[in-house]
Amino acid sequence: MNTYLLPILAVVIGVILALINKKQNTINTKLLLSFSGAFLLALTLFDLLPEVYEHLEAKVTGLYIMSGILLQIILEFFSKGAEHGHVHIHKNETVFPWLLFISLCIHSFLEGFPIHEHNDMVYGVLIHKIPIAALITAFLLQSNYSKLHIIFFLLVFTVMTPLGTLISNTSELAIDHIYTINAIVIGIFFHISTTILFESSEGHKFNLSKLIAIILGVGIAYFI
Repeated sequence: MNTYLLPILAVVIGVILALINKKQNTINTKLLLSFSGAFLLALTLFDLLPEVYEHLEAKVTGLYIMSGILLQIILEFFSKGAEHGHVHIHKNETVFPWLLFISLCIHSFLEGFPIHEHNDMVYGVLIHKIPIAALITAFLLQSNYSKLHIIFFLLVFTVMTPLGTLISNTSELAIDHIYTINAIVIGIFFHISTTILFESSEGHKFNLSKLIAIILGVGIAYFI
């Protein structure tokens, strides 16, 4: 049950954080992003990657992982990098951001699939979604979108990851191709987490706080 509830909880926590502090870029948010990027990358390397290579042919696995990286690059062309904390505010914009919405939903849907086989991955998704949900909520609150549109955006975004997990648990097609899908998601996670790590510091230099956050992320991922 936690595999379904924790991703929902992550968005709820992110929304609460955004309501408490409506600024998009705070030091705490950047540190949480750094921690989440390291944690997600480490969990992917420790838990998800070895099993995919165990069940799929090595070169084909690499091809699927590269496909995931390219897919995420395409999604970010439309979302402008919201998956790793880049949300650009246009305060006078009133047209609903459909491209951002659809891109984020596809990303969230796919990241629910590895949770089927890897319960530890739910913690990586949990930590990843909290700062992203906070930044997206802050963006929405500072826009001119209607409250109905904001609620719709957040509700659909919230259920997409559990929906991906549900389909991976119940669909025969998903079960038959779970390792292929997981390999694609590995590519998505690789791109997201490494982008967070390199872009979460100004001038590509890690200060002590961010370095500690990254080390903690890797260490916790190793021991869970």
